[in-house]
Amino acid sequence: MSARSARIRKLAVMAMLVALSIVLVSLVHFPIFAPVAFLEYDPADIPILIGTFAYGPLAGVVLTVVASLIQGFTVSAQSGIMGIAMHIFATSTLVLTAGTIYKFRRTRAGAVIGLVAGVLAMTGAMMVFNHFLTPYFITPDISDAAAVAANRAYVDTLLVPFIAPFNLIKAGVNSTITFLVYKVVSRYIVHGDAFSAPTSKTPNEI
Repeated sequence: MSARSARIRKLAVMAMLVALSIVLVSLVHFPIFAPVAFLEYDPADIPILIGTFAYGPLAGVVLTVVASLIQGFTVSAQSGIMGIAMHIFATSTLVLTAGTIYKFRRTRAGAVIGLVAGVLAMTGAMMVFNHFLTPYFITPDISDAAAVAANRAYVDTLLVPFIAPFNLIKAGVNSTITFLVYKVVSRYIVHGDAFSAPTSKTPNEI
């Protein structure tokens, strides 16, 4: 395959992964904790993680930004700019961490380490995001310091019992599914080997 053909194929696969991400979030989304029903699980990050493992962490960030913008103006328009910003920040943290580790250690162990580190990084990053930035998103007049402080105090009450576990569960489920399906998706969709013999891999590669 020529370099030009390879680039075209890569762009086509990335576009397909973005489309799949949008379809998944439109079909599957539900709250995990009843008291904070606005925190919904969705599998949109699975195609993005697959693209990250296939093409690298920077490609994963590109997929994240494109998918977040399309999702934020279509199927998740009710979440507004806050939803777009949260998705970009959270998923970029996940894919940069997992993708960077996997880039330098392309084995099952490297994938597991990368995904676990990504889940933890995303959870920690969203604790920081929600403490410092969410109060401004939910305060109509951000110049009202008292209102911002009151909203920050409210958000802080949700960090440990709901926000941290939510991100652990969401990122953990999506990372687990990615690990289980990546080998098949990579071979048949990303690399287009559906009708060719399996490529030779060491037992530890995914």
